[in-house]
Amino acid sequence: MELLNQAASLTMIVFVVSSMLAVGLSLTVSQIITPLRNARLVTLALLANFVLMPLAAMAIARWLQLDGPLAAALILLGTASGAPFIPVLAGMAKGDLAFSVGLTVLLMVFSIVYMPLVLPLLLDGVSVDPAKIARSLLLLMLLPLGVGLAVKAWLDGIATRIQPLFSKVSTFSLILLLLLLVVLNFRNIVGLYGSRGVIASILFLVAGSIVGWLLGGPGAGTRSVMALATAQRNIAAALVVAKQNFSDPRVVLMVVMIAIVGILLLFPFARWLARERPGHPSADS
Repeated sequence: MELLNQAASLTMIVFVVSSMLAVGLSLTVSQIITPLRNARLVTLALLANFVLMPLAAMAIARWLQLDGPLAAALILLGTASGAPFIPVLAGMAKGDLAFSVGLTVLLMVFSIVYMPLVLPLLLDGVSVDPAKIARSLLLLMLLPLGVGLAVKAWLDGIATRIQPLFSKVSTFSLILLLLLLVVLNFRNIVGLYGSRGVIASILFLVAGSIVGWLLGGPGAGTRSVMALATAQRNIAAALVVAKQNFSDPRVVLMVVMIAIVGILLLFPFARWLARERPGHPSADS
């Protein structure tokens, strides 16, 4: 069992680092900057992800009267935005890809600053070390992202060749991590099904989709990206914080459950959005 725990910890690190590298290797600095010149969309994106989603998490947790650890996990995910595979979902939905990559980095960087500052205020009775959270996210997320961007800028040919490898590693490690966590905590996960955890997960994801769609601007391309980006929380960041700052395993288990529910709901949702918007994605103003 101890070996499986160590494997889960190592797999989590591999997932986070490979995800960030894959994103960085697929982007250029101009791709990040250009979409962010739309001040209105940027403001709406920040409002949706860092004000409305934490509020939605707290409202759902209170309405369903979730146990403390489950509510903490939901609130944790409410503050964690900028999932590495938002551009993948955007591509499946035929959304505005340029906006999706810029938005991903924007939300990711804001999450690294936002989470250590806000989590101690939202989670009463939980001792959270802001410096520890920031250090973990900076080393495991922002640094690999910066390395990927640098390789893309200076060694584009190499970046193009190795990016699919890191993308595959990220996908495989996420699947392996979820399996390991399920195996290690199978009985506890089964117990969550009677705790309204699944209902909370579904409501949280639906709330994110609706909030993102309503605040996504007039263009169908940006609306679909905002809907997916707001619903798909940063599981990598949430797992880093949950594993290193919460002793109750149900916090991690709830994060894992929401990740599984998100995969089951958001990928079909992205496919549905693509059918509703035929043709190639374009930049919406």
